[in-house]
Amino acid sequence: MSTATPPKGSGANVAEKPKRKKISTHWLYIAVIVAVVAGVAVGLIFGKSAAGLSVIGTAFVSLIKMMIAPIIFCTIVLGIGSVRKASQVGKVGGMALLYFVVMSTFALGLGLLVGNLVHPGDSLQAAASTATYTVPAATEGGSGNFIIDIIPTSLLAGLTGGNVLQALFVALLVGFAVQALGSKGEPILGAITVIQRLVFKILAGIMWLAPIGAFGAIAGVVGSAGWAAIGALSLFVAVFYATCLAFIVVILGGLLKVTTGQSIFSLLKYLRQEYLLIVATSSSETALPRLIAKMEHLGVSKPVVGIVVPTGYSFNLDGTAIYLTMASLFIGNALGQPLSWSEQLSLLIFMIIASKGAAGVTGAGLATLGGGLASHRPDLVPGVGLIVAVDRFMSEARALTNFSGNAVATMVIGHWVKEVDYDQTKRVFTGEDPFDDTDMLDEHSAAEHREDVNSYKTKELTH
Repeated sequence: MSTATPPKGSGANVAEKPKRKKISTHWLYIAVIVAVVAGVAVGLIFGKSAAGLSVIGTAFVSLIKMMIAPIIFCTIVLGIGSVRKASQVGKVGGMALLYFVVMSTFALGLGLLVGNLVHPGDSLQAAASTATYTVPAATEGGSGNFIIDIIPTSLLAGLTGGNVLQALFVALLVGFAVQALGSKGEPILGAITVIQRLVFKILAGIMWLAPIGAFGAIAGVVGSAGWAAIGALSLFVAVFYATCLAFIVVILGGLLKVTTGQSIFSLLKYLRQEYLLIVATSSSETALPRLIAKMEHLGVSKPVVGIVVPTGYSFNLDGTAIYLTMASLFIGNALGQPLSWSEQLSLLIFMIIASKGAAGVTGAGLATLGGGLASHRPDLVPGVGLIVAVDRFMSEARALTNFSGNAVATMVIGHWVKEVDYDQTKRVFTGEDPFDDTDMLDEHSAAEHREDVNSYKTKELTH
């Protein structure tokens, strides 16, 4: 039997039109690795003659710097909106927010502690005088008074003037104003969500230039410092991985054991497929639906999981927190201009606020790092080019630590509100009730989550 071919322009033909295939970010990862290897080779072969290539890395950092103000504005405003939504869901939301703030601050502090103890950037100090990083000129018109300088001349000037603290100040004002509007502020949050998607789309496009930036940065620094640069960058990556591992096993594992009596290794084994997925994609966002489903299967109630996990993906970024403070110290030491203790403390406070809301977005960590340095030590911002060369190598550790932190947070907060079925937890950990991947999407739908969270909210209000 022959089948008639549908005429051109018919509905059938339109329906069968193949979709344009998206370019996988795996190619970006591979391109960065190739660029770093090529940059190292060029730096070693041509020596001081290759130092001038660092201007390419500086240009890439300038593109990232261009995105700092809009990223901070959108993430802070939407982050405050998330705080309002979470705080409306009674005791669980309040506990989750308090837990996230404490753990993120602890992770930031741990990054500072390790960075001060190890000093991985010290071996690059000799190259600081010969490196060709362009140091930005001091901002004109400053009064020298912190309180006066943080207030912009107009609301929009805080987002266009290049002053990161002013952008943060405006974002906080807008965020709390939208929060005070209540339900009337929802359209504003919706509009800012669209703007955030646009900003992150631009940032994603810029990140495709990362291989070029990484090549120039690594070629320049290796050309100036030789093998010392390779050793310093490798040490920084190794120390960061070791710190993340210690945080997961010792800090998170100890907290989980003390509160719930469960072993962190049992939880890690249970989530092993998700860890492989994160390593393959370099993002913890890809494992979000599976984490929700698996924590419910582990015995944590759906309302608790539905509140803690999504909020934690924006507010509980332990791996990113460790990275931000360690990278800041590394850059200061590498350029021979280490941060003072007072600068480290003020940077810690800035990062507590600015590190929220950009989880899973490629390049957002670099933008936040650049924003922190721009607000405290603008002369160190060009040093972000050093991090560009190795940032992708550390993305897996950040994602795995963020993911582990949210899994532990779900168990701990569920325990505090007595919403964990430990009999089910035991059955899962012993293998009596294994997780079934085949029905994950049907059994744990987003609609069910919304219904459970809304019913829990109603329950809290009635009590």
